[in-house]
Amino acid sequence: MPAFNAARTLGRTYEDLPRDLVDVVILVDDGSSDETVEIAKELNLEIFVHDRNYGYGANQKTCYREALRTDAQVVVMVHPDYQYDPTLLPTLVEPIARGEADVVLGSRLLGPSPLAQGMPWWKYLSNRLLTWAENVVFGLHLSEYHTGYRAYRREVLEALNFEMNSDKFVFDQEMIAQITQEQFRIAEVPVPTRYFPEASSASFRASLRYGIEILWLLLRVLLHRSGWIRQKQFESLSRRYRRL
Repeated sequence: MPAFNAARTLGRTYEDLPRDLVDVVILVDDGSSDETVEIAKELNLEIFVHDRNYGYGANQKTCYREALRTDAQVVVMVHPDYQYDPTLLPTLVEPIARGEADVVLGSRLLGPSPLAQGMPWWKYLSNRLLTWAENVVFGLHLSEYHTGYRAYRREVLEALNFEMNSDKFVFDQEMIAQITQEQFRIAEVPVPTRYFPEASSASFRASLRYGIEILWLLLRVLLHRSGWIRQKQFESLSRRYRRL
């Protein structure tokens, strides 16, 4: 759980997790100013605290680094803001358990209309445009790339150079760029999403910056693949897990 000021929703998120299927719950607090850490302690979570707010990507780096220190074979990112339904975790993991995927994304676009669920129209439109651009560059046909509900096989995280990724929101898309570069299999499952005041949501300005960063990422991916400007960020840490 990458957490930042999640005190109002952390308890509900944890209570809805199917804990009979979850061995370890790790929470990384990214410099919260509320009671997130205190509540996490009451829930007996594995807690790691940043000394200040480093950013969403930096938070995930710590999450995955610490997850890899355990014996976990599947790592699931669940936001503690209760926007994504924690009870759907088994559905998210199922394609990996069946050996059909290495990475699974919980898509808000495969289920009921996200607009009907409360997604702002400008966020929906930018999601559609950016997803189209990413599908073109990555050669995929995903319904969306901008979900915060994701499951990874351990081997995926071991192979990706995620420490070189951004500390900001574009981290998620850089992960997808690395995953496609390594030809790992990606699957999607539908996940309804909640929009309510306590749930985290990026502002219009932050979303605009995020969109520009994604377009710059896509350009860098194209330059790397063409051989014009090779980038270490997109080089594998291990070739052992490349799909045949």
